[in-house]
Amino acid sequence: MSGSADAGPPASASEPLNSRYRRLDDILKQPVLKKQFFDAPVIIESVELLRLNNSFLCRVRSRDGAEGISVGHSGMSTLFPIFLRNVQPFFLGKDARELDLILEKVYIYNFNFRLNGMALGLPLATIEFAVLDMLGRIAKKSVGQLIGQIHNPEVEVYMATEWRERPVEESIELIKRAFASYDVRALKIKVGGLMFMTTDMYAAGPPGRTEKMIPLVRKTFGDNVALYADSNSFYSVPEAIRVGKLLEEYKFVYFEEPVMFDHIEEIKQVADALKIPIANGEQDYGFYGFRWLIANDGIDIVQPDNYYFGGLIRSMKVALMAAAFGKSIVPHMSGGGLGYLYNIQFVSAVPNAGAHHEFKELRTDVRFECKTSPLQVVKGKIKVPTGPGFGVDLDPEWVKKHQIVKL
Repeated sequence: MSGSADAGPPASASEPLNSRYRRLDDILKQPVLKKQFFDAPVIIESVELLRLNNSFLCRVRSRDGAEGISVGHSGMSTLFPIFLRNVQPFFLGKDARELDLILEKVYIYNFNFRLNGMALGLPLATIEFAVLDMLGRIAKKSVGQLIGQIHNPEVEVYMATEWRERPVEESIELIKRAFASYDVRALKIKVGGLMFMTTDMYAAGPPGRTEKMIPLVRKTFGDNVALYADSNSFYSVPEAIRVGKLLEEYKFVYFEEPVMFDHIEEIKQVADALKIPIANGEQDYGFYGFRWLIANDGIDIVQPDNYYFGGLIRSMKVALMAAAFGKSIVPHMSGGGLGYLYNIQFVSAVPNAGAHHEFKELRTDVRFECKTSPLQVVKGKIKVPTGPGFGVDLDPEWVKKHQIVKL
């Protein structure tokens, strides 16, 4: 197994495990937000959740009248009571410059750690994005500049595809159509059977589908397209190793979630048996799975989801842990809203970004203007906005149509 990042020294086999953990723990203790951009406290006066049908916005205002706004994940339609009861109150009256500490302590407040996962991560990220947008506008800095150095002013993307429930030939045609709709140079496919979004307890996909799909995708798209594969935790260890060797044969770049996402020892077993880099992390909600896998050299690519994991600052800590051991980050990207914007702002600031990053099309119902980037895919890349905050301005008339959500 080999690290695949461009930043940081690889873990040394001779370095004691306790020493590796100490290095990672030191990283987790370091604040991410650059407080030096702010001379005075930025006290959070209000945190509002706004709704228009299934569209959710978060609007944050400081006592001095600064404002930031974010677009919520579609999951907020279920989770808005947690936003209002468990997360919003903790932010009120706090100094936004202490955002690292706020994000740490909110997990303790009201026993919120019992809600770990998307239930807490989505509301928390939605507020964090709005606070970062506000801070960026105050400092006249992009969010990327607030949480890191700008390493990637453009982010190269891969087309993420689905359709694992379809016959191979039909899937190929759908993938070709999606791939051709944008100027991309990389592609991710699904391997394994259908486990999710079905009530069928025995759903496993058509027999032999993966074995047929992998070589046909390579043949269809040729050697100049970077190919990635994701099994969404479908396989057992022996099956993951078998499929991983097939992916190696057809020169896939990495294998994502080969076994159940939180079975960290099994992930390492797969990684140790294969040459293809192993990626994992979209379902993780805490630091310690990443910590174990990095320290024990059980993973090559970390993949926190900026929404699910509770925001950009927490995800940056994972990125920096990975960088310290020569590993890369390819964050999972939630679709819809402005997920792609939040993702590329984050990737712009990480020192160890992978070659391509998740992309699920630019279609959105959000009405906004971006003055510093066309936000289009050109030669496989999206230019990251350089304006303050996230670099976009939501249409004020569209925002006004949203109503404040109350319990």
